[in-house]
Amino acid sequence: MLGPRTLVMGVLNVTPDSFSDGGHALDPERALDLALAMEAGGADLIDIGAESTRPGAAPLLGRDERRRLLPVMRKLHRLRIPLSIDTTKAEVARFGLDEGAVIVNDVSGLQYDPALGDIVAVRGAPLVLMHMRGRPSDMYAHAQYGDVAADVARDLTRAIERAVSRGVAWDRLILDPGIGFAKRAGDSAAVLAGLSALGSLGRPLLVGPSRKSFLTAAIGDVPAGDRDWATAAAVTAAVLGGSHIVRVHAVPHMVQVARVADMIRGHGAGTGEGGTRASG
Repeated sequence: MLGPRTLVMGVLNVTPDSFSDGGHALDPERALDLALAMEAGGADLIDIGAESTRPGAAPLLGRDERRRLLPVMRKLHRLRIPLSIDTTKAEVARFGLDEGAVIVNDVSGLQYDPALGDIVAVRGAPLVLMHMRGRPSDMYAHAQYGDVAADVARDLTRAIERAVSRGVAWDRLILDPGIGFAKRAGDSAAVLAGLSALGSLGRPLLVGPSRKSFLTAAIGDVPAGDRDWATAAAVTAAVLGGSHIVRVHAVPHMVQVARVADMIRGHGAGTGEGGTRASG
């Protein structure tokens, strides 16, 4: 799946309360329309989730998560591009893979439900391990860092160890530094600025800065839906820093951003076509 250009992952939230687009995709027909539009707009894959991870979000039971996902995922069988299931629960990961997803995206990095790793290992699916401390309800209390990029790299190394201990193949792992998760605005900016340091971990990187609140430290109190210009700058930084995948809302616009950033990275002094990116 990974290659010389940055992949664009579209976000499809089957939630009533996500920070940017909660409620937009609860109706299965509407969700299908949104997904098909992202596919037509150049998305390489789509990430679907039914549990909000915005700050302060209440946890969702696995059965309720599956209930939200089922009618939508049945509609998404029409997609030609791969589907990722965004969940922290083993039972939902199994359900998502049964319903056609081919990737599991765990924002907890296997901290909440280590058995999710067992499911992924048996299925041989790629697993995204995101950097996270605490839970959405209290994550900012854990935003204590020295060197942010170094601390994130250390925590992600532990996440890799957790995954491998559950039988997940090292070469099936993708790492996400968790922009906005257990990070203040300055922390998220520092992670983006130091993203190339994560290349030493040897795994592909997924970065999701889209419309997140850290952007308001630079642009002021702009509503989430109006942060796409700011997102474009963050996506450019992510690509130039070595990201293999960017997770975004405004797919057609961010495809253009990624393609130009790819071109610039390919002409970087001493980096060659792949820049500082790890091979996937």
